[in-house]
Amino acid sequence: MTTAERHEKTGSTTGTGNEPAHWSAEQILEAVSPRRARRLLEATLAEGFRPETDPARGNVTAGEGHMLLMPSTLGDWSGIKVATVSPENPQRGLPRIQATYLLMDTATLSVRALLEGNSLTTLRTPAISAVAVDHLAAPDARTLLVFGTGPQALSHIEAFADVRSFTEVVVCGRTPEKVDAVVEFAQGLGLQARAGDQEDVRGADVVVCATSASEPLFDGSLVRDSACVVAMGSHEPDHRELDSGLMGRAQVVVEDTATALREAGDVVQAVADGALAEDALVPLADVVTGAVAPNTSRPRVFKCVGMSWEDLAVAVGVATGSQDAES
Repeated sequence: MTTAERHEKTGSTTGTGNEPAHWSAEQILEAVSPRRARRLLEATLAEGFRPETDPARGNVTAGEGHMLLMPSTLGDWSGIKVATVSPENPQRGLPRIQATYLLMDTATLSVRALLEGNSLTTLRTPAISAVAVDHLAAPDARTLLVFGTGPQALSHIEAFADVRSFTEVVVCGRTPEKVDAVVEFAQGLGLQARAGDQEDVRGADVVVCATSASEPLFDGSLVRDSACVVAMGSHEPDHRELDSGLMGRAQVVVEDTATALREAGDVVQAVADGALAEDALVPLADVVTGAVAPNTSRPRVFKCVGMSWEDLAVAVGVATGSQDAES
């Protein structure tokens, strides 16, 4: 299906002349699958883009919350995501986080498309995690342990199941009803799934932490040397999901060293504790290009916070409709 056909099917406004196209969340999720999002991000890194060239995420206080400003440029395309975080919004019946993406051509910086921003986050966050898992997890990984029961827990299960053949998914959460819903979701993907607890860390090949926790979720000494752990729950330096013990004995891979040292609490606090050296952090781009090999003698941890280039890469994939095939 072409981009024009997608717009016609879903009733979007493609725009005429210099009018930008408009993409709703539904249209974005239809245009780019989780597999396509992963391939877009991996290709960007494999082709030589260095995330350290991305501008730092801007954080501006506004009202009861704050605005996040996330600009980036990838060759012929530039863009910026403006996200707002308003903690009291759920009480008003509104989303806590809202976002809009402006996609521009780099040559003229003219706006070519306006995209609903939260859906880009929904796609790119599990996609970058799946890129890491595909390179860091054991090829024969069979057990996936999930901490969290929100939308990102669901999307990470789907994304990870596309890069490894899991025989079991174990779900840990505070609310039994929500845990049961995630288990049912995994089963709907054709996976064996059940509820679990922290002790299941001992047998997990891949662990993903998708929570809002501010303290470590489990004893890091339980993680096997062969395991891969993904922590993606926060981009705040005072929040962490993994303890310093695990961070200190693992090979720690990040999207970008400077960004991790600024925003990733799991990294910031482990460095402050003296458990992790700053120069030990490995950029994901080096793993993707083969410049650094996974160290299979110890756990591999991927800590991500989300970066501007990831939104842009997916937005370009949406707007151009290139490479529709999912094979």
